[in-house]
Amino acid sequence: MTHPPNLHEEHVPVKSRIWISVADAATGILQSLVAASALTYYFVKLRGLETGLAGIVWLIFGIWNAINDPLLGYISDRTRTKIGRRRPYIRYGSPLFALAFILFWVYLPGSEGHQNLLFIQMLVALFLYDTLYTSIATNIYIMPYEMAVSNKARSTIYIWKIIFMVFTLVVPMALERFKPDVGDVAGIISFRWLMIGFGIGMAALIFASTFFYREKHFAQEQQQPPFFTAIKECFTNRSFVVFETISFTVIFAQTALMQGIWLYFDELQVPGLPLYVALAVGIVGGLLLWINRRDRWGIKASTRIMALVFALGCLALLLGGRHVIPAALGFLCFGFGFSGGMYLIPLMNGDVVDFDEHKTGLRREGMYAGINSLITKPAISIAQWALLAIITAFGYDQTLAKGTQSVSAQTGVLVGWVAPTGVLLLICFFALALYPLAGPGWEEIKKRLSALHREKEKSYLEEHGYQFVE
Repeated sequence: MTHPPNLHEEHVPVKSRIWISVADAATGILQSLVAASALTYYFVKLRGLETGLAGIVWLIFGIWNAINDPLLGYISDRTRTKIGRRRPYIRYGSPLFALAFILFWVYLPGSEGHQNLLFIQMLVALFLYDTLYTSIATNIYIMPYEMAVSNKARSTIYIWKIIFMVFTLVVPMALERFKPDVGDVAGIISFRWLMIGFGIGMAALIFASTFFYREKHFAQEQQQPPFFTAIKECFTNRSFVVFETISFTVIFAQTALMQGIWLYFDELQVPGLPLYVALAVGIVGGLLLWINRRDRWGIKASTRIMALVFALGCLALLLGGRHVIPAALGFLCFGFGFSGGMYLIPLMNGDVVDFDEHKTGLRREGMYAGINSLITKPAISIAQWALLAIITAFGYDQTLAKGTQSVSAQTGVLVGWVAPTGVLLLICFFALALYPLAGPGWEEIKKRLSALHREKEKSYLEEHGYQFVE
């Protein structure tokens, strides 16, 4: 292939790839602690907020949690600054992000045992935190599209992001071992400072990261479609509607399982080491399986298999979660499910966007990301509420020390932890049979889109001084 003179291959420096991945992981760790593990445990178990009130917090919060993603994404798309349209939100939002995270853990005078004050603190802090989280996380998610134009250059970023994504699972699970018991005043204070330190440290990494990557400013020149027209087009895409069943369920599963694991080890007294080993084997083995079988089985079939295996893991824990061997089997299946969620779901999402381009001629990843969050973010609140409602119905008493709940309450922990997730995963297994993007017809569309992308990419790169490389 010949190239016009004075063109060079687009390249993203390794330090840029690493730092955007660090920022992504740091944001994900804090989000996991808030939405899927430590926060509800802290307010309910350690501070004494009634489970019913905590559930109401999550339901009220779910309304704002659902609508702010497309709104803030829309604002970000139209931002114009000297350092780009994404970096300002990441850089200058990170200190405020730390303050909002810290607000969860500070002790408000007079709040001890005061249900109304605890309710208000948790609710207000959630609103402030999630607004800043959404602003930062959305722009980090979109940043690879701003850092590089060519698919080859972008792919080098995603490899690092997948590597660092593992920390968003490992770190919250590791912190579970440091949680204090009810009435352990010194332990609660230490835990509070541990969380505050984590918030400051992760926000510092996010802030520092913005000095190691940059946006290509000509991306700001792109014309954006009208807001409501873009929303309408998303919902006329049948593949997107079907995809949302598994996207919603994966977010629900990650929230419910990470939250419930703290209660599970408290009340069921099952040794943690063999279960964590099984989980790690499942994650690593799952990634290898999905990568090796992706093309042979196809994204649709692979995702259906993932949902079924994940559901079987929930069943194993529901029936045998009091014993090591069935529990380890369940955790092994969880690993396969989590790895599938990390690897297969983004690929399916990419196919959905590709089909939209086939229909409309436009690339609209940002809008699809926002609408996806509009639908899936309520899963975080619903998962929290469902777990709290179920354990309350089974007689859970948050004032008791670890391992002293009634047999009924222990059963409630198992049911609330895995039953709703298992049901949703089975629904997904059957619903995904309706997913249309599979088979020879879709593969032919993908080939045509790939050829079109190469032509568009070549023209766009060379127009801005870059060499197109196959």
